[in-house]
Amino acid sequence: MIGAVPGVEPGTLFEDRRALAAAGVHRPLQAGICGTAAGGAESIVLAGGYVDDEDFGDVVVYTGAGGNDPRTKQQVADQTLGNRNAALVTSHRLGLPVRVVRGRPRAAVLRDHPRVVYAPPESGYRYDGLYLVMDYWPDVGADGYRVWQFRLERVPGESPSTGQTERIAEPPGLFGAEPPERRLALVSRIVRDTAVTRQVKRLHAYRCQVCGHAVLTPAGPYAEAAHIRPLGRPHDGPDVAENVLCLCPNHHVAFDRWAFAVAADGALIGLDGRLRQCRVTGSPPVTSATTAGCSRRCCWTGPAARRGARRRPRGTYRRPQGRGKAVACR
Repeated sequence: MIGAVPGVEPGTLFEDRRALAAAGVHRPLQAGICGTAAGGAESIVLAGGYVDDEDFGDVVVYTGAGGNDPRTKQQVADQTLGNRNAALVTSHRLGLPVRVVRGRPRAAVLRDHPRVVYAPPESGYRYDGLYLVMDYWPDVGADGYRVWQFRLERVPGESPSTGQTERIAEPPGLFGAEPPERRLALVSRIVRDTAVTRQVKRLHAYRCQVCGHAVLTPAGPYAEAAHIRPLGRPHDGPDVAENVLCLCPNHHVAFDRWAFAVAADGALIGLDGRLRQCRVTGSPPVTSATTAGCSRRCCWTGPAARRGARRRPRGTYRRPQGRGKAVACR
């Protein structure tokens, strides 16, 4: 289960890992990360298991799983982005919240590495609310092995659960620069990475439909989904496969910034060529149903559209009836 557990408020204490699992807050009895690469991370536990952890309260630098000797708590091998670490990567990519639980580290760990857990409970474990994975990167840990680290920040509006108002300051950045000021910001947005967009990416093997390139990362292939007729007002485009393109980051930005558009038959407007076909269906995911009535991308009516008219196949759009007026594609 992603998100908050009904009936469990930040600050709730649990006697041990079995109690955490029974409440559904953190299901594994030993692992520090609960989740899958496909669905994202449900929860993590901060309890001093990795000396490279840094906990500042509202901000956590969390060390991924793997390569750690559970007896000595020392790193003995490099970490990878497989298994449970991939779950946190998915949470970062999809913007999914992660439940954070803090436990009390061993006295020796807390003495030598006081930043591994912020304001730990006197005993047992404490649920401390929802955080978002804001970034991740590889680094060389204190024991000389590669570790993957994840920066998590408390979800805006989640109240601190420790009862303490003082916060540990983050260390200065590069060249002594102070960390940026934090302000509460509540944002309501459309969830754009849905099962439909993930399906389209898989169908195209994460290859851009314009250039054919796939971006390979340590976490696997990466592509971005773009809606031909945008979601939300005033366009209210449908979240269906026929309305979704699989693009590389460069062509996604170019598409959003009007560098090119797509005609109803898959021809590119403003660029040479056509959309690459889906490797399963054999046809580009564009139909007149998704472009009809759209005021952008598929049926430009501004000067840029008129400049590119000679490159468009005949019948792919209806000429504008007036400057800036939206018309339907055929």
